[in-house]
Amino acid sequence: MACGDHAEDLALHYLQAKSFTLEERNFNCRYGEIDLIMRDKDYIVFVEVRYRASLQFGGALESIDQFKQAKLRRAAEYYLVKRKSNDCACRFDILCVNGNLNKPDYEWIANAF
Repeated sequence: MACGDHAEDLALHYLQAKSFTLEERNFNCRYGEIDLIMRDKDYIVFVEVRYRASLQFGGALESIDQFKQAKLRRAAEYYLVKRKSNDCACRFDILCVNGNLNKPDYEWIANAF
């Protein structure tokens, strides 16, 4: 299993432990990919998962620039229209998985952008 896939598994379990439910995983469209689409009470949450084994070249959070945010927004808009959920409250979260995947550190930013 690739490190990115394992990090997504860890992120999914982390959020499920916080009572989130999975709507869809690795949603792909012409605008990009959304790692996890979760439900948190009345919110649809679009989650970008980032993994960094080392912070030597910057953490996972720094890798989500304005261009990545724009791609995620476009993909989320497409998802909402396709699912006819465009009247639903939604937000974008970032879940960073850092360090050793056997004992990772999590950095979760709800409503990140």
